[in-house]
Amino acid sequence: MRRTVGRVAALYRYPVKSMAAEPLDSVDVSWNGLAGDRRWGFVRPDSGGDGFPWLTLRQHHELGTYRPRVTDPGRPDASGVTVRTPAGTERDVLDPALAAELGGHPMKLDRGTFDSAPVSLLTTRSLTDLAGLLGSPPGPGRFRPNILVETGEPEENWVGGTVTLGGVRVRADRRDRRCVVVTIDPRTGRRSPEVLRAIATHRAGTFGLYGTVELPGRLAVGDPVVVEAPDHPTPDHPAADPPAAGGPVTGRTRIES
Repeated sequence: MRRTVGRVAALYRYPVKSMAAEPLDSVDVSWNGLAGDRRWGFVRPDSGGDGFPWLTLRQHHELGTYRPRVTDPGRPDASGVTVRTPAGTERDVLDPALAAELGGHPMKLDRGTFDSAPVSLLTTRSLTDLAGLLGSPPGPGRFRPNILVETGEPEENWVGGTVTLGGVRVRADRRDRRCVVVTIDPRTGRRSPEVLRAIATHRAGTFGLYGTVELPGRLAVGDPVVVEAPDHPTPDHPAADPPAAGGPVTGRTRIES
């Protein structure tokens, strides 16, 4: 059954992995997610044996206070990127001084530096519910979604179905299992352990959902959101096998940075 559940309230891309969001009014969405999203990342000099190469908020709590910007909005995937540091200095993403400041070296991946899936989605209903548990609104930036949907229902009800947003259709693959990243305020770098504690206690450790693009297209703030979901919420679906070249891209476990 297809239902109109709300509208797109906000769009965010993250030109550099784990840095601040770049709010958008509209964006093209391909198999590889939002144009220009997480195309750059900083590689850790030593992964510490965990096999994960990217510098994230786990290692650098103030990374979210660095504000990247795509310099050619008309070609975001091919564009250069500048980064405003917390000190107010504007640096090119390839500037050695920025690499030295962060303790990693920049790398670009045309398909994006995703931990799990190319699209992440969160609803205002989930934010409202969490604010009630915490006593204050945590703000969407802490959870690093690509798409914020204004609706009166939680996104986990859509898992196993599809979500059509404007000209884009996304498969709602599975819930977003959260980690310590959500305890870090992206504006200040300060920790609030109670955020993860509330999610673990009241939401089985998940908040938001991961999605895979089924139909690329154009997406804008204000677009209607139509859900085609199972009659009853289903368990999280595992990621599909990697598609043939040119098809949708799926990933592994989480997309928080």
